[in-house]
Amino acid sequence: MSTSEPTQTPIDADGSFEVHLQKSGQTLKVSKDQSILSVLQDAGHDVPFSCSQGVCGTCLTSVIAGTPDHWDMFLTPEEQQANDQMLICCSRSQTARLVLDL
Repeated sequence: MSTSEPTQTPIDADGSFEVHLQKSGQTLKVSKDQSILSVLQDAGHDVPFSCSQGVCGTCLTSVIAGTPDHWDMFLTPEEQQANDQMLICCSRSQTARLVLDL
């Protein structure tokens, strides 16, 4: 893997990162005090959610690229380690850009 690959660069110093929506082609910025879910809702995306605390799994979303920072209590440690899905209500990103299957 190339070190110049944009999905693997560290998040910005201010704690923000980008979320790219693979299906719509839209890219949104998530600040340190926002959840991915709230940014998607503010942009008009209707995504399923329920508890907003990483417990129920309703907002489980496939990750195409980038590395999630798992803050949920739903996924097993093995599922979290795979980094191919995340709960967008509470989890964040370890990389500057996440590409989601949305």
